[in-house]
Amino acid sequence: MDKIKIAICGYGNLGKGIESEIPKSKDMELVAIFTRRNPESLVTKSSVPIININDINNWKDKIDVVIMCGGSATDLPNQVPEIAKSFNTVDSFDTHAKIPEYYNTVNESALVGNKTSIISGGWDPGMFSLMRLYADSILKNGFTYTFWGKGVSQGHSDAIRRISGVKNAIQYTIPIEKAMDRVRNGENPDLQTNEKHLRECFVAAEEGANKEKIEKEIKTMPNYFADYNTIVHFISEEELKQKHSKMSHGGFVIHSGETGEGNKQIIEYSLKLDSNPEFTASVLIALARANYRMNRNGQYGAKTIFDIPPVLLSEKTPEELRKQLL
Repeated sequence: MDKIKIAICGYGNLGKGIESEIPKSKDMELVAIFTRRNPESLVTKSSVPIININDINNWKDKIDVVIMCGGSATDLPNQVPEIAKSFNTVDSFDTHAKIPEYYNTVNESALVGNKTSIISGGWDPGMFSLMRLYADSILKNGFTYTFWGKGVSQGHSDAIRRISGVKNAIQYTIPIEKAMDRVRNGENPDLQTNEKHLRECFVAAEEGANKEKIEKEIKTMPNYFADYNTIVHFISEEELKQKHSKMSHGGFVIHSGETGEGNKQIIEYSLKLDSNPEFTASVLIALARANYRMNRNGQYGAKTIFDIPPVLLSEKTPEELRKQLL
């Protein structure tokens, strides 16, 4: 059986997660890693070629799917529309408010070369999106709530690190327990953004950096922090590495509704993750499998998790799935 040839674009926490998880899929193989850095400076766990991203088009006939591992703030919006013209891609773009616009841009690019681009994969957006769709379809007169954390948000941490004067940073998303309890009780409260979550940031600033300016820029950042109660702590980079290096995360999707005459129904789906990057990587790998199959079937353009038949995600045959999981 020919294996699906996978490439990684971007070798940060997510790229490393892809690298570690690919060997667990018998139908896939990692063939290349693309980076903006000097390839010779990169130390990886695998023995595949490390290529500068500017040379990616030299690999058009050697790759089935490129898993894009950059950040949503600036990397993915710039990289994916260009790369999608020549390669099948999977990404984890997670700026929810901008997904419709991002979808349209990537769709236009992917159609140029009859490529398939699965966008906004991972667990939210991604798996949580699917759970919200299922719940909303089943309990039509219900209310859906999503709570994240407590855990490290890769996208929000990356957004802070892009601020001038920031050396390193980690951001924790913390759900507000009182709000979760009200939802689980079936109260269906009308919750504002800042009533559901708190955002706590730990920032190592560069020497001489204007910390007041950095804090203001974090707290007013649209789509990331502006609508939340945000706490910013400035600490040393050493303390950041010692106390905030574990990439745990998780969250809850809770849908509350009624059937019949006043029968309360609650749907709840949750994740508890020791490693956010490795779990997100595992989702993207399954999506890469679906991407490959969809492209071979002539399904071109941008796709989301809503467009993917579940059977295409699995390494198992339809017969095995019916026997083992149905």
